[in-house]
Amino acid sequence: MNEIKCPNCNKVFTVDESGYAQLLKQVRDASFEKEIARREEEIEKNKENDLKVLRLEQEKEFDDQLQAKDMKIAELESKLENTGTENKLAMAEALKDQAEQIADLKHQLEMAEANRKIAVNSAVEEKDKTIITLNAKLENKDTELALQEKTLKEKYEGQLKDKQELIDYYKDLKTKMSTKMVGETLEQHCLNEFNSIRMTAFPNAEFDKDNDARTGSKGDFIYREKSEEGIDILSIMFEMKNEMDTTTTKHKNEDFFKELDKDRREKGCEYAVLVSLLEADSDYYNNGIVDVSYKYEKMYVIRPQFFIPMITLLRNAALNSLKYKKELEIVKGQQIDLYNFERDLDEFKNNFTRSFALAGERFADAIKGIDKTIEQLTKIRENLVKSENHLNAANNKIEAVSIKKLTKNAPSVRDELLRIKSEAAAAGTAEAGMPAAADLPEDTAGGTPDTADHTEQS
Repeated sequence: MNEIKCPNCNKVFTVDESGYAQLLKQVRDASFEKEIARREEEIEKNKENDLKVLRLEQEKEFDDQLQAKDMKIAELESKLENTGTENKLAMAEALKDQAEQIADLKHQLEMAEANRKIAVNSAVEEKDKTIITLNAKLENKDTELALQEKTLKEKYEGQLKDKQELIDYYKDLKTKMSTKMVGETLEQHCLNEFNSIRMTAFPNAEFDKDNDARTGSKGDFIYREKSEEGIDILSIMFEMKNEMDTTTTKHKNEDFFKELDKDRREKGCEYAVLVSLLEADSDYYNNGIVDVSYKYEKMYVIRPQFFIPMITLLRNAALNSLKYKKELEIVKGQQIDLYNFERDLDEFKNNFTRSFALAGERFADAIKGIDKTIEQLTKIRENLVKSENHLNAANNKIEAVSIKKLTKNAPSVRDELLRIKSEAAAAGTAEAGMPAAADLPEDTAGGTPDTADHTEQS
């Protein structure tokens, strides 16, 4: 059905295809007749203008010739009057010749008029032939348009029939398959579409199933493509959704936007595309590629027939920006080199500072150890000095010890020593190391020891 708006009353009315074709024919016929009338009027005007121009040119030519003859006649008459009667015969002869010339000119004028009429008739016939040719061309054009209209109508009717048969086939197929099989059939369809042109259109691209479910969810397919330099050109997360017509609870495309956006971000893809057969009666999704980036960044919803065009569209846009991506990668590389240099310099500084700090700590510990060692050695020296003093005192005391001093307070010991001495002397064994008689204390009863020796002994 077609809607037509009246230009006078602005009323909109609807006509079917047959009525629309009749209106087109009426408009075309009216336009054709109007064009024919305009062409005939134009040809008639051109013909009259040509005739007027031709007539004016011939009249001007004849007037010039007549004017020249009149001037010549006037000249001859003046000469005749001047010459007198003797020249009348010659003048008469001249007048006779003039009359013949005038008759000849009139004959030529009549012949020119006849030729003019013949030329006008020829021009009219030529114009009539042109009109007939134009009419024939217009009729052929009308016939050609009608044939084209019929051909296009038959073509689109055939396409509609094929589409309807395809829809009926898929409806019948859906009724015979489970819900899982319906979704897998759409996925397989998209995979076959891609593989059929993979080597010619996308030789360097990867199009594989998303099998990574470590984050709790996954998409259906991931498209990735890189340049020869290893720069990412394009990456797309695809999700395919379909359901059986007999499903009681119908899903909407919006139900899958959030999960698809989550999968896109987790898998590091630039774009997200939902290939959907849901909401089959929605004109919003049936008109072509639908941009839903107003809800989720870089997300599109398409029907299966736009699967390859969608990839091509995004890929062409990505290739146009590849030059800038390369320049950005160079800048990033330079920044990374600078960052690595600064990082290595900072790491060297930190390591040097840490090593210097550790060396300082070890040096301080060594100084402290040396100080402690010096302190300990000083104490040891003091103890050794004290020990030396004690040893000297002990040596002096040992050197001051004698038998006399040892036995001054032990009379029995002294007596025993004297007895042993006497026996030794008698036996001639004084060399055996017995104390000499001079060393023994004197046998003085009630003897008092020396006060100084007593103090030293104490």
